[in-house]
This record gives sequence, C-alpha cells and structure tokens, in this order.
Amino acid sequence: MASRRSNAKTGEHSDKYSVLLPTYNERENLPLIVWLLAKYFGESGYNYEIIVIDDGSPDGTLQIAEQLQKIYGADKILLRPRAKKLGLGTAYIHGIKHASGNFVIIMDADLSHHVSTLPLKQKEGGYDLVSGTRYRGDGGVYGWDLRRKLISRGANFVTQVLLRPGASDLTGSFRLYKKEVLEKLVEQCVSKGYVFQMEMIVRARQLGYTVGEVPISFVDRVYGESKLGGNEIVSFLKGLLTLFATT
Repeated sequence: MASRRSNAKTGEHSDKYSVLLPTYNERENLPLIVWLLAKYFGESGYNYEIIVIDDGSPDGTLQIAEQLQKIYGADKILLRPRAKKLGLGTAYIHGIKHASGNFVIIMDADLSHHVSTLPLKQKEGGYDLVSGTRYRGDGGVYGWDLRRKLISRGANFVTQVLLRPGASDLTGSFRLYKKEVLEKLVEQCVSKGYVFQMEMIVRARQLGYTVGEVPISFVDRVYGESKLGGNEIVSFLKGLLTLFATT
C-alpha cells in the first residue's frame, strides 16, 4: 500500500505545468503574479514554466519580464513576445508552440486568479480540461461595477440559451488543459478574440472531452485598466452568432 501511494505521488510530481501569461501593459501586476505562481509551484513540488507573451506593451512590461527571467531563471520564465497586439486567442496559440509541459494553464496576468485550485480539481476527476467558474457554488466576482457584472452575466446567459454548452462560465480565462487536448481544440477553433474562450468549451463538448468546473472568486485587477471595450463586445456578439450558426 505504501508503495502504491509513493508511485502515485511520484507520477503527480512528474507532471509539468506550462502557464501561459498573455500581457499588455501589465508592468505592475507581472512581478506579483510571477511571485505567486513560483511560490505555489515551489511549495507543491510541481515542475513548471511561465511563458510570458507580451504584445508590444508600451509601458515596459517586456523589460520587467526580462528582469524576472534573470531572477527566476530562463528555464522558469520564458519570453515569447510579439511586435504588436494581435488578440488573446492568437496569444495562446503562440504560447502553446513553446510549452513543454503536459498540462497547460491559461490565465490573466492581472491577479484576478489563483492557480492552486485547477491542478487539484484535475487530479480529482482526471478531466481533460478544468475551468474556473464565477457562477456556480461559492464562486463570485468582487470589485466590478454594475455595468461589468451585467455584461458578463448577460453574455453567459445568451451563450447558455444559444449554445447549451454544459458549462456555467464560458467567458472566463482561467483554465487548465491537458496539452494534447488543447492542441486538438486549437486546431478546431476559428475565433481569435475573447470569443476564443467560449468556443474552446463548445468544441470540447463536441469532441467528447471531459470538462470539470471549480468555483473561483474573481477579484478585479489591482493595477492597470481592463481591456474590455466596445470593440471587444461587438466582436463577442459576432462570434457568438457565428458559433450558433456553425455548431
């Protein structure tokens, strides 16, 4: 029995987690989120790498990332910048190409999420992907004004009615994927902006992958401004209608 436990533990700690951090004007937040990630993975014993995908931030985010790489090491902090802002979906696609872990975590760099809940949930159910949800169990949102809450709730409600995805939070950007599953989903997805997150869940259900959900407390960013604007909302609606017509 002791040997079986030891083998299970060895198998868990042979896993490697690649964290994709798309950034745009996150110079204040990046050192904090990297420290939190390094602390969690260091204490848990999991092998990890943090892949920073900066889209030409004018505030010097890339220069901060270069300093962090010197502190934590080039094996832990990988810099894969792009020349300009090209969209969230393409940032993840770019990051996956450089990920060496067998699990990939996608999350925001604005301190809205804490990574510890995702690996635990995945181990519990052996899920192909695990998504953080603000709208189930004791999940919630803190720090948003009424407008942001209405937009998020409204987007999720319309999505549930039109697509019936079988998941409670489609617009969140806090997920863990088995790498081979993520690569397959990326091949299937056509969306590039914020709709990318929603399409990934819809495609996962279509392909028969198992999806776990874990309630999260989403805390609004500490520094910087939200990237959600009118153009993103219009793109989301267009993408939603496209998915409704093609899935």
